[in-house]
Amino acid sequence: MAACAAGIGLTSTASASTDRYGHYYDDYSTVVDVTEAGADNTGNKSITPVLEKLRGDDTLLVFPEGRYYMDEQFRFTGFENFGVVGENATLVPADFHEFNGPRYRLFRLGVSSRPGGRVRFEGFDVDQRAPDTGIRTIETYASERLEVRDITIHGQHDSGTWGPGLFNVTDPDGRGIVERFRVPDGAAWINNTPNAGNNWRGAIGIEATLNEGTLKFKNCWVGPFPSNGLYASGGNGKIIVEGGWYWDSNGANVRVGGNHSEIRWPTVEIKSSRPEDTIQRAIRVENGRDFKIRGAAVNITSPMPSSHAISVMNTCDSVRIEGTTLDIRGDDVNHGIVCSPVSGDTTIVDTTITHETSGGYPLWIRNNGSSGRVLAEYLTIDGQAGEDGGFRDGIRCERDNCRFNVVDIEQQGRAGVDRNGIVNTGEDLTIYRSNLRASKYPFLDTGSESLVLNSDLESSSGLEAACLYGSCDTPSFKGNRLVNGIRNLGASDVTTWKNTYQ
Repeated sequence: MAACAAGIGLTSTASASTDRYGHYYDDYSTVVDVTEAGADNTGNKSITPVLEKLRGDDTLLVFPEGRYYMDEQFRFTGFENFGVVGENATLVPADFHEFNGPRYRLFRLGVSSRPGGRVRFEGFDVDQRAPDTGIRTIETYASERLEVRDITIHGQHDSGTWGPGLFNVTDPDGRGIVERFRVPDGAAWINNTPNAGNNWRGAIGIEATLNEGTLKFKNCWVGPFPSNGLYASGGNGKIIVEGGWYWDSNGANVRVGGNHSEIRWPTVEIKSSRPEDTIQRAIRVENGRDFKIRGAAVNITSPMPSSHAISVMNTCDSVRIEGTTLDIRGDDVNHGIVCSPVSGDTTIVDTTITHETSGGYPLWIRNNGSSGRVLAEYLTIDGQAGEDGGFRDGIRCERDNCRFNVVDIEQQGRAGVDRNGIVNTGEDLTIYRSNLRASKYPFLDTGSESLVLNSDLESSSGLEAACLYGSCDTPSFKGNRLVNGIRNLGASDVTTWKNTYQ
């Protein structure tokens, strides 16, 4: 590359750049100011032919302030070290009808079969405010190190092509960070674009589906997209989502897979829905084990009927949800945390769910033969919800061997609706040192061998503290305050010990 640069009159430093990226220069043997190499920075002429001449290993391309028009893809694969950085630089993609070649990407740096070793891409605005614009700004595969920072895309992605970014680390020992990648204006549904019929639903915001290393998404903004906001599932590597703001995408706003992956302190909001939106889940975890969701804030004010706040999918072997706040409001049925029928172990700690919908379960533990245990400790559930769809329980526990320690449940029901605190249909449920309040029954049991210990149960409508159906077998109540006692509809082998009934 050095010889090529000399041949076209370039120096090995980017003379027009500022000090912003000066500390990177020692990482490259060649640093090139693209305007000195002939790239137009007025937005009138495509720069891709110039970039093709500058392509070389161990090279950093620096874009000084200006507007850079691109009407075809720049592709570079199999390199060891390559970077592209902008200093107040704006990329301007051609519209759908004028883009040359495959309408897929502006920058393609590495492919799955020939990844780059080290990739850097930083410091660009992307102006896609013109009609029928929007194209993948960057797609990159790196084996050793991937760094993408400070990319902001302005305008709706309304061309119907692939979404703004795809990132994968191909080596299990490799690491990557995508920081402040911001696509606030989302994308149009495919049928509202010139590419109608050639894609399903439309663009994904940020995609990482073949990641094998450790890849972090930090302080990104995404939404609303028609086919997932952040879709980081499918690979075996570790995904970390740290901070950021995700909102109003269809499918899932934050969808994460991979072993030991973490979701830390994001804000996820469902504020509005387009006519085409059918499912707007906030957080979805799948395809892996030992997930951690910590400090997430989920706010849903325009729920769709199946827009769970947190979905623990069947392919999730284990997850811990800690220090998380869910606030779910609206006039449709909606659920909070939903454990799919064959999902694995789920632990919920120090979490609050406020549930103000027309119906739904704040915590729904589904079962279809799963041995995955659900443990909830210091869980608070409150709010006034309805009974639409028959979903009228604070916790619906359909699985065996679950345990609720120090949970505080308030289910009074909106407009006089009857709601239950906990309904159990499984075996070996334990409720310990918990406060259950409900407008109907604080505890309703149709399962077997449940234990309620050192807890306080009271119905606000004057009903009994617990209701035991005829299918209920061997329940035990020990050391509790059970206001108005127990209603027994035929349960067998009921054990009571040292309870009070007022």
